[in-house]
Amino acid sequence: MTDPKADLHDYLQAARDALLWKLDGLSEYDIRRPMTATGTNLLGLVKHLTGVEIGYFGAPFGRAVEFPPWVTDDAEDNVDMWATADESRDYVLGLYRKVWKYTDATIRALPLDAPGRIPHWPEDRRDVTLHRILVHVIAETHRHAGHADIVRELVDGTVGLRADNDNLPTADRTWWENYRARLERAAREAGQG
Repeated sequence: MTDPKADLHDYLQAARDALLWKLDGLSEYDIRRPMTATGTNLLGLVKHLTGVEIGYFGAPFGRAVEFPPWVTDDAEDNVDMWATADESRDYVLGLYRKVWKYTDATIRALPLDAPGRIPHWPEDRRDVTLHRILVHVIAETHRHAGHADIVRELVDGTVGLRADNDNLPTADRTWWENYRARLERAAREAGQG
């Protein structure tokens, strides 16, 4: 027998850990550098998810919370998706880990059917349960951990699921180059048809 709440909590923690692992060993520049046309960067993903957890596991369930300055109605657009030069790695990661404790306490304290309300959601979906919010935040955290996978690969070629399990075929650089070339050929052939 499994405990559904514990299972959900484990999936949330796995996504958190995967995201933070993507920053290991990188310079301040590399964790902040925008790697896509829309500016996606590793530290910004962490900063964003800090606000996500505070926003979904606090006030919607009647729990007092102190919001960071970037989680306000009058905050600059996308300010949660990048870190200023004054927001150190230690500050952003420390705040994210602090928020985990807060979120984890909410999860432990409430049953899965505990009611909550998300004011900025459409009226027909505003009334939620802890279960629904756990699923929502797990999905969002895993989504952004996937973004971090790609960004980290673009930064320095590091890939994989976790430090102890890359979840990829065992292959050398030549195999991967040939594999990528094969995919490129298939894409070009399909594009000509």
